[in-house]
Amino acid sequence: VQLQASGGGLVQAGGSLRLSCAASGRTASTYVMGWFRQAPGKERDFVSAISQSDRFTSYRDSVKGRFTISRDNAKNTVYLQMNSLKPEDTAVYYCAAKRSIATMSSDDYDFWGQGTQVTVSN
Repeated sequence: VQLQASGGGLVQAGGSLRLSCAASGRTASTYVMGWFRQAPGKERDFVSAISQSDRFTSYRDSVKGRFTISRDNAKNTVYLQMNSLKPEDTAVYYCAAKRSIATMSSDDYDFWGQGTQVTVSN
């Protein structure tokens, strides 16, 4: 499956952005979808994941209550709605896909999009 992330940009603290990840392929709905982020000089960190049927979602603690992951399998697209953004959310955000169950380890994901930059200013 091929992934194309979009929706990043520059926003002031407290603002919102919605990231999108379009997946190609007829079997895209069979994949767990995840979002990760990587700030300069830091490792790639888990942000959120959603199961194939969107019944199960998970988030890193620092984004709980601010970010919401969702998916539209008819459009083969997963979204990350980011509200109340903080400067520490600044990073390149990547979407990723894997089969089976959702996990938080980037090593478990088989397919990756190209990343989209999110910059949150003070």
